[in-house]
Amino acid sequence: MSTVTTPDGTVIFYKDWGPRDAQPIVFHHGWPLSSDDWDAQMLFFLSKGYRVIAHDRRGHGRSSQPSTGHDMDTYVADVNALTDHLDLQGAVHVGHSTGGGEVARYVAQAKPGRVSKAVLVAAVPPVMVKKDSNPEGTPIEVFDGFRAALAANRAQFFIEVPTGPFYGFNRPGAEVSQGLIDRWWWQGMMGAANAHYECIKAFSETDFTEDLKKIDVPVLVMHGTDDQIVPYADSGPKSAELLQNGTLKSYEGYPHGMLSTHPEVLNADILAFVES
Repeated sequence: MSTVTTPDGTVIFYKDWGPRDAQPIVFHHGWPLSSDDWDAQMLFFLSKGYRVIAHDRRGHGRSSQPSTGHDMDTYVADVNALTDHLDLQGAVHVGHSTGGGEVARYVAQAKPGRVSKAVLVAAVPPVMVKKDSNPEGTPIEVFDGFRAALAANRAQFFIEVPTGPFYGFNRPGAEVSQGLIDRWWWQGMMGAANAHYECIKAFSETDFTEDLKKIDVPVLVMHGTDDQIVPYADSGPKSAELLQNGTLKSYEGYPHGMLSTHPEVLNADILAFVES
């Protein structure tokens, strides 16, 4: 397996496919998943001649399971270790959900020349939790409920999320894919319970407002209007407004997991943005 070891000794697993001299596209997964969640995108962009890279966040997938560092700043430090190790130049960084927050903070701080563009898909920025500066946000009690369900029976919780709101399979007339549900559960259960528990705070309470303001490369913000995990009105439009060079693309009725339910649509739109 390909891995990089961070300064605190955490081993980060990653995939690196395609020509080494091709433009790199780096994919950042959501909670509580792994790089395997990007199968449809990595195969698609590999077929188009790109170099595709995806890592398992610390405590997730095949990366090691440390007791500390389950916060956004450390996640970004791990990405820095990976991009330095591979010496990536002019990369496009694509982040889904929690990975979108990781992308926003990484790109805002990236070394000159490292990043050419970014894509935020159903991403958590600017900030999810409801507070005085974000009155339209999701109440903290919702995230407390996530923590309680995870601590009580993570295996069952990780069935209920993809079966219900993540892919919109709880909507009337939805075409349910048991394969996607099983894949979500399998990816989640590969990771560490402590990492998943602490990551809830990282994705829900981290404020990316200042990160978004600092980003000067082109950013495509993609969000489904029926996102039941990261509500559309409190995320996509607000992020696009904060970015210096942001473009919002909305998907009517699409769920949080739209990269998996509608890959043929999302992949084509990301490709058009990358090549524009």
